[in-house]
Amino acid sequence: MNVLVTGAQGFVGSWLAERLLDEGRGVVALRRDVEPESRFRREGIEERCAVALADLTDHDALIRVLNEHEVSEVFHLAAQTIVGTARRSPLGTWEANVRGTYTLLEACRSLGSVRRVVVASSDKAYGDHDDLPYREDFPLQPRFPYDVSKACTDLIARSYAHTYGLRVAVTRLANVYGPGDLNWSRVVPDTARALVRGERPIVRSDGTPERDYLFVEDAVDAYLAVSASLDTPEFSGRAWNAGCGRPVPVIDVVRTLIEVSGRAVEPDVRGAGTPPGEIGRQYLDSSAIRSELGWEPKWDLERGLQATWEWYKRHLSG
Repeated sequence: MNVLVTGAQGFVGSWLAERLLDEGRGVVALRRDVEPESRFRREGIEERCAVALADLTDHDALIRVLNEHEVSEVFHLAAQTIVGTARRSPLGTWEANVRGTYTLLEACRSLGSVRRVVVASSDKAYGDHDDLPYREDFPLQPRFPYDVSKACTDLIARSYAHTYGLRVAVTRLANVYGPGDLNWSRVVPDTARALVRGERPIVRSDGTPERDYLFVEDAVDAYLAVSASLDTPEFSGRAWNAGCGRPVPVIDVVRTLIEVSGRAVEPDVRGAGTPPGEIGRQYLDSSAIRSELGWEPKWDLERGLQATWEWYKRHLSG
């Protein structure tokens, strides 16, 4: 049985596709554009997949892909994932994150042969809450374009479970980091790149914003656990948090990465407060996925950043 992974060329998607392939699954990777430097291409994952050329907002093309490749399971990770880009260009974010989601789900519903669908929401869908950590029963109250787009994704996905009986579940993951992330606007890739170049890492806030950080292999484990849960009917329509449950200031992440790199530099703190469009403090309560699905993170931050640093050092040093 084949698995469709949207966003397989992306950071988390490449790790998920690789794991599925290693487990003997046939992976269909949806592709619109080519990312020549992506981990998906550079580490030989693409050549192991069936690559289907289609736009996520083209319903007829998605029907063709699902039908011709006999897809029985879908992991929907494709999205515009950068908060700053969403703030500058909301239309493209709405198209990719909202229209892309309902078009894919409608194709799955129309065809009727897809048994499981896992949709990537985000901890950003919760918006700003005074009471932390976020629990799955918290209201979604986003305000900024990216956060709103993920809340829409979340609600649309679960509506297909409750209205049409499609076996759908939603993941709300913490900030995922690890080898292969080439989105340089994110703190871990940007810091690693600066350290490889022998430069001081730039911190574009005052360093105090706090996030929950999840290593990419733990994120893949969460996706697979949520997918497997859909064999149990009562888990359909659920949203699942997955994080380490500990808020870490941005400045601490940067300093830890400096430490594991062995570089003798200090961060270059240039910001003041929380950047526009960002939330100051976020972390997740993951007790539901731990107790009900048996998932728990295996990587602590220092070990994860060590593995991440080794990848960037090799990749960016040529």
